Amino acid sequence: MKDKDYLKLLAEEYPTISSVSSEIINLNAILNLPKGTEHFLTDIHGEYEAFSYVLRNASGVLKLKIDDLFDDELTNEKKKKLATLLYYPEEKLDLIKKEAVDIDSWYKDTLIRLIKICRVVSSKYTRSRVRKMLPKDFSYIIEELLHEEEERLNKHDYFHNIIHTIIDIDRADEFIIAISNLIQRLAIDRLHIIGDIYDRGPLSHKILDDLILRRSFTDIQWGNHDILWMGAAAGSLACITNVVRIALRYANLATLEEGYGINLLPLATFALDIYKDDECKNFIPKKPIENYYQEKDLELLSKMHKAISIIQFKIEGQIIKNSSNYKMEHRLLLDKIDYNNFSITIEDKNYKLNDKNFPTIDPNNPYILTKQEERILNRIKECFLESDKLQKHIKFLYSNGSMYLKYNSNLLYHSCIPLNDKGKFRKVELGDEKLYGKKLFDKLDFLARMFYFNNDQIDKKLYGEDIMWYLWCNGDSPLFGKDKMTTFERYFIEDKMTHIEKKDPYYKFRDNENVLNNILEEFDLNPYSSHIINGHVPVKASSGESPIKANGKLLVIDGGFSKTYQSKTGLAGYTLIYNSYGIRLASHEPFESKIKAIKEEKDILSTLELLEKMDKRKYIYDTDKGKELEERVEYLKKLLSAYRMGLINENVQ
Repeated sequence: MKDKDYLKLLAEEYPTISSVSSEIINLNAILNLPKGTEHFLTDIHGEYEAFSYVLRNASGVLKLKIDDLFDDELTNEKKKKLATLLYYPEEKLDLIKKEAVDIDSWYKDTLIRLIKICRVVSSKYTRSRVRKMLPKDFSYIIEELLHEEEERLNKHDYFHNIIHTIIDIDRADEFIIAISNLIQRLAIDRLHIIGDIYDRGPLSHKILDDLILRRSFTDIQWGNHDILWMGAAAGSLACITNVVRIALRYANLATLEEGYGINLLPLATFALDIYKDDECKNFIPKKPIENYYQEKDLELLSKMHKAISIIQFKIEGQIIKNSSNYKMEHRLLLDKIDYNNFSITIEDKNYKLNDKNFPTIDPNNPYILTKQEERILNRIKECFLESDKLQKHIKFLYSNGSMYLKYNSNLLYHSCIPLNDKGKFRKVELGDEKLYGKKLFDKLDFLARMFYFNNDQIDKKLYGEDIMWYLWCNGDSPLFGKDKMTTFERYFIEDKMTHIEKKDPYYKFRDNENVLNNILEEFDLNPYSSHIINGHVPVKASSGESPIKANGKLLVIDGGFSKTYQSKTGLAGYTLIYNSYGIRLASHEPFESKIKAIKEEKDILSTLELLEKMDKRKYIYDTDKGKELEERVEYLKKLLSAYRMGLINENVQ
């Protein structure tokens, strides 16, 4: 009786004993299906082609399916061709048709093979769920082919007649494209992106476009670079200047200019005028795209790079001075410069600057923007606020993202949990509270949402001028994980000792099972069956470092998706696959190009390592979704009893 009000609401959806009974049977059947495959990626950093390829081949899982299904039937060359067709059906079809001698026979064989693959990857789902994913144009045909074996008595002619008709009416190409895309989708039940979609690589916006198409089964744990863009989209000047500076540092303006329509012409004009006689040697793009920029282009980018960096230091200085609770006064550096001797004093030690040209800085008031700088910054801010595509992408990051996620006994967060030198939780002062662990993450998640959707409601006295910039670079931010960001020192001081950014003690304790158990318990997870999955700090595999920490309790899957890091990691990224049988780690070699993948059938060399094999196969009832379904079944059983007892009347029409 205490649930009667809820049961009445449930009765609107299931108005009869028959409908309730059918749903109970349906849900119990779903509970006994194998657990779907989860796919984990992190630190993509704008590398769209590699990201797209890894998704298309499900980190090598689809290649394994082809090997298993057709090991005795196809040569290695033919298996490679079939795999490439599956990953890039539109492009590969054009090439195959030019080479094929008997195209009808090839169509027939290929259609049958793709249907076999589709049967295997769809076997974990109910028919109704597969039906919802089917491409509209071929939904009935694919459903028939999936559930009719060509060898079955009385069905052989029926099955093959469908195949022949598809070819005869010239729809084979469209069918191959449709079923290939379906297979790719069915291969991944849940996609986890553990932060840092943005920066360094050139096509972050295209990655977001792809993720939005997959929004129904994708979640994102924000990284520090994502937070930076989220802050910039909300109009944070500190975040905007950092975003523009990083784009110029890596000579990657495609996301800003082509993706989001951010107009940097005012900055370019200003930089050419102010730094016309300055070579800006310290600001030459770190790793320009080969053959893309001419020497004059790089000269301009260097000047723009220096101009926005100086503006950034001024804006950040203003925030620090107005936000004493951030405790970042040690990062006020422009007022520590001796503009006569061009030296700077940091922590009682004096260093010579390697740059003597600061035409826009007033030594008496170094954090004040010039009128020109102010005008330029406001124009760039308007572009960020008015970019419809950027705002759409950021709203997606909010709707599908969070500071952390608990999912099927795994704890996902991008960087770290702030700890002290003894491996205990460090209390972080946030407003008038001292928070740690889960409560700290929950509060920061709330404030990040407030900053974008209700910024005027944030108490600036308590939480400072810019909580998104705080998350980007403060020593207590669990997304940053270092004591300071030494951007100024890297540009202006030769002594590399000043470039050091001390990591949070968390990184010292990542191999300590007791510390990790405490973290899991803090987030209400069982330390004996759960894992922590991180990114943020690239694993230097080439130096012998392992992504597997504390006997598999923690998995660090940043293996160098970003080309910038590949010389350090020796790899081109890790991905993690968690299916009903266990957890596998895939390590990937560098992806050369989409063109080579299609024309030369060059697959990414991926090594799959079994990290954990389940004692018994996992089913839906073992998952978080299963617990939700079991709870729903219990309420449906109560509703069934209520109908039978006459407590609630059936609505029979």
